[in-house]
Amino acid sequence: MTMNRYGRKQTVLMFPWLGHGHISPFLELAKKLSNTNLFDIYLCSTPANLKSIKKSPVIHQIKLHLPELPELPSDLHTTNGLPPHLMPVLKKAFDMASDEFSYILETLKPDLLIYDLIQHWAPVAASALSIPSVVFITTSVTMASTMFHLYLKSSSGIPFPFSEIYFRKNEYSHVSEILESSANNRKDKDRVMECVGLSSSIVLVKSFKEIEGKYSDYLSLLTDKKIVPVGPLVVEPPPSVNVKENSVMQWLDTKAIGSTVFVSFGSEYFLSEDELKEIAYGLEMSNVNFIWVLRFPKVEKKLSLSEALPLGFLRRVKDRGLVIEGWAPQAKILCHKNIGGFVSHCGWSSTMEAMKFGVPIIAMPMHLDQPVNARLVAEVGVGVEVVRDGNGRLEREKMAGVVRHVVVSKLGKVVREKAKKISVDLMLKGEEEIDAAVVELLQLCRLGRRLRGVGKIEKTKSESFAIGSYCVVKGEV
Repeated sequence: MTMNRYGRKQTVLMFPWLGHGHISPFLELAKKLSNTNLFDIYLCSTPANLKSIKKSPVIHQIKLHLPELPELPSDLHTTNGLPPHLMPVLKKAFDMASDEFSYILETLKPDLLIYDLIQHWAPVAASALSIPSVVFITTSVTMASTMFHLYLKSSSGIPFPFSEIYFRKNEYSHVSEILESSANNRKDKDRVMECVGLSSSIVLVKSFKEIEGKYSDYLSLLTDKKIVPVGPLVVEPPPSVNVKENSVMQWLDTKAIGSTVFVSFGSEYFLSEDELKEIAYGLEMSNVNFIWVLRFPKVEKKLSLSEALPLGFLRRVKDRGLVIEGWAPQAKILCHKNIGGFVSHCGWSSTMEAMKFGVPIIAMPMHLDQPVNARLVAEVGVGVEVVRDGNGRLEREKMAGVVRHVVVSKLGKVVREKAKKISVDLMLKGEEEIDAAVVELLQLCRLGRRLRGVGKIEKTKSESFAIGSYCVVKGEV
């Protein structure tokens, strides 16, 4: 591990977007950096997000208070469970907190800011204080390079240089959604381009070169930045701590090795009535054991599981299916020996977890970056996609067939073995990516000190210091 040539830890402020799929990798990166003993880490987010993060003595929390808008109370200052129509409102409120974030920067005076792709104003505020800043892309590099290509090259008609990655006809609306969606009079694509452009010479990515090396090289060409992977950032699951978690694992313990699929579509996507019905019947037709996590928006009329699912479904699958509402210990389930497949939307964090634990993927992308990730999963050979019909509808027969192919068929053995090989490769790599990233980040910290021309103002020797009306005390604000 790199020695700390500065004689003290470098202060790093980490500032993710408000989605769980963003906060989780930022938090895992924070832990990795803190474990080097070279960095003092602060994680900044809203109280609605921070309350779900376990307190740590080595990662300090700083609360960012968004204004309470009429349709967006403080408990909705997170994307977790947020109805889709409120996403632009959340981005507007986030932008409105930029002055408070600037004040946090001025008071904390970190050596480095690591920020996300939505808040273009964050690196601007850091630059005004001669603080170097680095963007951390939590989606796949494949998705990032695809979007940058479309942004920069689509008008010229130049095709994406990798034929394995493409959009199906029914997915072009998702492409438009990504490129043209806007909030607070700014398109998301412009926010992303500005955030990457303002990053200090490097871009951090949640990836490893063995599966995305050529896409990293292309993204570097498009952005004129060095792409620095930090690994999959998948944490080993902790011991069970509650009755619900223990009951799920006890149920899974009763099944045969590799006989069960885990079914989950992330914390921010809610299945339509038609999707829910086709998935239910697909699982029933597959005759494979399953654990299915179902989520519903927080503010809509709540249905019971029996009301939401097809009539009689729970009774018919009771011996081989477990349906859970809201949350399940995903990492712990995926690393269990009795799990033989993951029916997934192919969100990037879920995809990385499946690869880390050697679980083959039944890919069922829903929106945003997920179709691209599903194509990558198929290209790498660790999963098979359930292809929708020409109108974008899921079909129960296709889903049942892919589940059986991946989990129990002889032909699916190739996919199962490839998933296990990727898992072994990741284990053997260890901390290679983090070690290389640490060198880059320490160099930027040194550059920032040179730009400021003076040593960093030392904090008081007491165990706490003020940030505005808040006080950082032993790992929390």
